Amino acid sequence: MTIPTDLDRRFRASAASSGLLAASYDIIESELGPLFAAVTDRGLARISFDPEPEVELDRLASLAGPRVMRAPRALDETRRELDDYFAGRRTAFDLELDLRGLPDFTLRVLEHLAHVPYGQTSTYRDLAGQAGNPRASRAVGMVMNRNPLPIVLPCHRIVGSSGSLVGYGGGLERKEKLLRLEGAML
Repeated sequence: MTIPTDLDRRFRASAASSGLLAASYDIIESELGPLFAAVTDRGLARISFDPEPEVELDRLASLAGPRVMRAPRALDETRRELDDYFAGRRTAFDLELDLRGLPDFTLRVLEHLAHVPYGQTSTYRDLAGQAGNPRASRAVGMVMNRNPLPIVLPCHRIVGSSGSLVGYGGGLERKEKLLRLEGAML
C-alpha cells in the first residue's frame, strides 16, 4: 500500500504541530553535503555529517524518546539559519539547543566553545583552561570530536596550539572550508 504524498505530508505536519513527536528530523542539503538535523521541543538536538540514518535515529530515540519522525517543517528555522550562514548572511545562530544528557565537563566546554567568535580561532588548550581544566586539551579534543551540533557550536574554530588544523569529526576538508567561509586565518 502506498500512501499519497500529500496525505503523508499533512500527517507529518499534524503530528509535529500537535506536539505528538519527541523529536523531528530531516536531511538538510548544505555546502558541506547532506546534514542530518533533529529538533526536540527543547531545541536543536543533533547535526551530523555523512548521516547513517539508523545510527542517528537510535541516538535520537535514546535522547528524546521513541516518538521520532521525519518532519521537515519542524526544521524550517534550522534550515533557514544554516542557509544564511553558508550564504555569508549570518555570523551567529539564534537557535535554542537541546544538550540534555551530556556530562558536566562537556557542557562547560561547549558553553565556552559557543563564545568563540565568527572568523576567529582558539586552541584546545585555551578551551580547556576556560572550562576549568587547563591540562585537559585531549579531553577537549574528544568533546569536539563528539560535538552533537557542529557548525552551530563551532568546533571547526578550534585548532592546535601551533595554529594547525587538527582533527574534525566532519573531516579536515570540511573544517578548512568552514574556516575559509568565515575568513579565519589558517
